[in-house]
Amino acid sequence: MIYTITLNPTIDRLLYLEEVLTKEKNNRLESVAYDLGGKGHHGSYAMSKLEVENQALGFCGTTNKRQLEKILEQKNINHDLVDVYGKPTRESYVIVEKGVSGSILITERGYEVSSYDKSLLVDKIEEKVKAEDTVLIAGSMPPGFEIKDLEQLITLLNKIGCFIACDLSGEALKAAVKAGVNFIKPNRFEILELANHGQSLLDTVKELTKTIDYVIVSQGGSGSLCGHGNEFYQISPPTIVVKNDTGAGDCFVGSFLASLTQKKSFVDSLTFATACSASKVQHIDSTSFSVKDAQNLQKKVLVEKV
Repeated sequence: MIYTITLNPTIDRLLYLEEVLTKEKNNRLESVAYDLGGKGHHGSYAMSKLEVENQALGFCGTTNKRQLEKILEQKNINHDLVDVYGKPTRESYVIVEKGVSGSILITERGYEVSSYDKSLLVDKIEEKVKAEDTVLIAGSMPPGFEIKDLEQLITLLNKIGCFIACDLSGEALKAAVKAGVNFIKPNRFEILELANHGQSLLDTVKELTKTIDYVIVSQGGSGSLCGHGNEFYQISPPTIVVKNDTGAGDCFVGSFLASLTQKKSFVDSLTFATACSASKVQHIDSTSFSVKDAQNLQKKVLVEKV
């Protein structure tokens, strides 16, 4: 079983423009749609799409709870969220310009969680998670959820003995590495904060894999530098037309962890996750990808041992 923990969830409001976004001009919308937001929720969607058992945990504002739950249900995501009473789950605004590759993402800060909210989440984790499970903690932390809370959460998970995956950034990433986790996915800038002075990217990955089972460094369109044990690879994605890159990295993480659960090899997990991410960016919403397309794209993923 895989549990995803989204501490600061969001509902994505997709704004599709008729033309390119231009200042000092009335930019007209062609259409508006809503989709699932939050790194952990995106990971759960990928796992569910790949028919890997998972459950989404975390927080949910009550004033727009039905809207979020409706999207989760539409995406076939099993969930058990802690209600944060009297507050809405935040929205993210994804701007997609006609004829322009990629998207613009604008996010709200999110509601503040209380000590009581945090205790309810811990209770759920203690009740559900077993040593044989995998737990993914992904995304930003909401106001009220501090680094010490993250450290306590990881300490609890280490006590349980499960596999701990973290897709975090900044001080949260540093705290996770220090507390002890099994998987991290920083980008090429975030990993510099974990490097010793003057250390190369590859040497940093090699150093981190001494204590972390899987280290994946996202390099955007250039792919990823990946380490596990004594295996180190540069993974390059196939050339494709990008429509909306929102959620691509989350799709990678969800697909990679799903592949590990399915007992795929390190390289096979990497290439398939890369292919799922490549399929995702060819869709205009925040979550969708095609398993069939990913299987075909996987054949075009380049693997270089480094």
